[in-house]
Amino acid sequence: MIDSDGFRANVGIIIANGSGQVFWGQRVQQSDSWQFPQGGIDEGESALDALYRELYEEVGLEQADVNLVGQTRSWLRYRIPDNLLRKRQVPACIGQKQKWFLLQLKADSDRIRFDCGEKAEFIDWRWVSYWYPVGQVVPFKKDVYRKAMSELSHNQVRLTRD
Repeated sequence: MIDSDGFRANVGIIIANGSGQVFWGQRVQQSDSWQFPQGGIDEGESALDALYRELYEEVGLEQADVNLVGQTRSWLRYRIPDNLLRKRQVPACIGQKQKWFLLQLKADSDRIRFDCGEKAEFIDWRWVSYWYPVGQVVPFKKDVYRKAMSELSHNQVRLTRD
């Protein structure tokens, strides 16, 4: 769903383990690029429904595997750099507007897998300290990561902060 301003509705997913570290995934198409799971909200789908669909498609986890700890109050937006825009796409998409969710993993991480969607989004993953992704994500997503993680860090999850 692309809104009238050109932003695609999307969910961002932060998964924390019992030690307070977060899931950090290595992308398939750009193996030097790492990010949190994220994905588009389909027409007629709620952000919450998209969260659980994307969680399963991208990392093989189901709603029963996690506790929903928090979500951002409002949409967070980022623009896609000009060189990455799909010029022929109609309607034009200039960026993403995202609702972010913080999840606490209930089960062991051995349930994480990348073969549940049409195509794999990640080829590898690791647990990292909570703030590590802000310094590592592609530059055009840094501000959204910082805002989402700042807002969600106040929830009742023990987070590693180094």
